[in-house]
Amino acid sequence: MSTYHEHRHSDDTVDGYEVARTWLAEDPDPDTRAELEALLEKGDSAAIADRFGSRLEFGTAGLRGALGAGPNRMNRVVVMRAAAGLASYLRARSAKAVVIGYDARHKSDVFATDTAAVVRGAGLRALLLPRPLPTPVLAFAIRHLGADAGVMVTASHNPPEDNGYKVYLGDGSQIVPPADAEISAAIEAVGQLATVPRGDDWETLGEEVLDAYLHRVASLVDPTSSRDLRTVYTPLHGVGRDVVLAAFDRAGFPAPVVVSQQAEPDPDFTTVAFPNPEEPGAIDLALAAAAAEAVDLVLANDPDADRCAVAVRDPAAAAGWRMLRGDEVGVLLGAHLIRRDPALTGTFATSIVSSSMLGRMAAAHGLGYAETLTGFKWIARVDDVRYGYEEALGYCVDPDAVRDKDGVSAALLVAELAATLKSEGRALGDLLDDLAREHGLHATDQLAVRVDDVAVIESAMQRLRAQPPSELGGARVTAAEDLAQGVGDLPPTDGLRYRLDGGGRVVVRPSGTEPKIKCYLEVVVAVAADGDVESARKTAAARLADLKRDVAAAAGLSVPELS
Repeated sequence: MSTYHEHRHSDDTVDGYEVARTWLAEDPDPDTRAELEALLEKGDSAAIADRFGSRLEFGTAGLRGALGAGPNRMNRVVVMRAAAGLASYLRARSAKAVVIGYDARHKSDVFATDTAAVVRGAGLRALLLPRPLPTPVLAFAIRHLGADAGVMVTASHNPPEDNGYKVYLGDGSQIVPPADAEISAAIEAVGQLATVPRGDDWETLGEEVLDAYLHRVASLVDPTSSRDLRTVYTPLHGVGRDVVLAAFDRAGFPAPVVVSQQAEPDPDFTTVAFPNPEEPGAIDLALAAAAAEAVDLVLANDPDADRCAVAVRDPAAAAGWRMLRGDEVGVLLGAHLIRRDPALTGTFATSIVSSSMLGRMAAAHGLGYAETLTGFKWIARVDDVRYGYEEALGYCVDPDAVRDKDGVSAALLVAELAATLKSEGRALGDLLDDLAREHGLHATDQLAVRVDDVAVIESAMQRLRAQPPSELGGARVTAAEDLAQGVGDLPPTDGLRYRLDGGGRVVVRPSGTEPKIKCYLEVVVAVAADGDVESARKTAAARLADLKRDVAAAAGLSVPELS
């Protein structure tokens, strides 16, 4: 799996000024032309080197990076070359049609129409979604329309200065090796932009695709279940609002109260530091709205609505509401699917950085279970997958229709579960307690360290490999696994996994999309059938705090809040 700092391919032999002038001559975008002209006039060698001394590399996450001029930025030249390489790859495999979607970030619409023009110029059908829409709508459209590939222009939950280019193949799943390397090679073979043919007769799809998606999503909810639920919802300035409201309406739920300050698409994400529901403060406005309204549940999407965050009432929390961890929502949805259909078959799947509780639940109910590398490009490819999730707020509840995480369908099923429990005089927290008593309390947390210099990440990984810890958080390390060597059926990836005595584990890996090193922590505390779950939670919290300190120390990371 490629990581954020691997997306930049260094080329130190290049004369930056000469390459910049060549680039300027073929750049069709007045904004990036003006940016580059100003840098050349000023003689800003550092800025030129930053843009032209390396390039964004096409990997398993496609392309993602800051907007701007040059091969090390997201811009129209980079996007059209990527589209030309993708089209060449597809033509060699007798493909015929590509669906293209986009979100509301800066330049997303331009990058989408550029892609459509290049795909058309290559002789393929280009089917453009009618307006900015969630990523899961694009993933659905590929399978629904029988297309051979899909492109989604989005940087998901990245900062506002970023954009990205995500590629799916005809099964509706994101690309994995070797397709990523083969597409990358095809991109490298693209000549000057002037030689890339472009057409202007792409097809802009109507509302029929969105209507089919909404029909499918609404059909996931039991028509006989309770609809007595009041929710607060925020799209975090993204494209989820209208689709979520339409899905709730079709399924018969009351319209959520939408956080007004974050309701409209806003590529600058003016109310949040990072438009990611996991980031501290991101859903504070939604929690404030919930405190002011008589609601039962808080729901949030990230800007392209493929992730879903959930918050529940908690008198012990500062705002009276607590955001559930992705692992908590993940096991709740798994339990809901089992509870709704005792004859459920298939395989539950999750990633190696997510809670191991899903595996215990699957075993208890005779279902298959699989662990994959991080990312839905792997989860969606599990044989006979019925449900999959990963801790980063991603849930796939309907893999036959959307082979990717889907924050819209997940929100709807969470609402169905909450309404069902409410009709029984219970809440989501009560079901979590039941699951802890049945399978043990699986408490998870994450230590994510954002860096300015990616060498810090490389140094930490090297240190852990050279000096693997024998004990973490007071628990003996029973196995230290270097995932780069390949473990079991897992493809090699840059990461380390430590299994702990008592059932816990630690996974350390570089982020695939941001300049971060991430440490995923899990402890397991046994709870009696009539046991005190709250006491077990306090025990688990203390163990997780110890794990954080020990992992940071072992990796040589300076984390002031842990000292």
